[in-house]
Amino acid sequence: MPTNEAPANSLEPRPGDENLTRGNVFIQEYGLMIRESFPPQVSLTFSGELPTPCHQLRALVSAPDEENKIIAEIYSVVDPNMMCTQVLKPFQANMDLGTFPTGHYTVWINGEMAGEFDT
Repeated sequence: MPTNEAPANSLEPRPGDENLTRGNVFIQEYGLMIRESFPPQVSLTFSGELPTPCHQLRALVSAPDEENKIIAEIYSVVDPNMMCTQVLKPFQANMDLGTFPTGHYTVWINGEMAGEFDT
């Protein structure tokens, strides 16, 4: 578990999301940023495209499991009744993951390893 409470995630699901349709995102680049602080603070950066300009980006990030895997589930939501131009919409996002006890960690985005770090 993180040693400090994880920062608020602006991409977390929101009230009303249960009335929206869940969709995919197309992630093209991702990486980890480790700030030189004590304890080190870790951020996940990623960019890609949403299916349409009407889709909104969402992300859920788990606490490290028993193998120190941190799993990020990144997806989109959209109002199924909204008319929308069928064109991809680029996005860039940065999420603070927090600080962690000493160990080796891996970060996974939608089933793919995005990176690893040691604290």
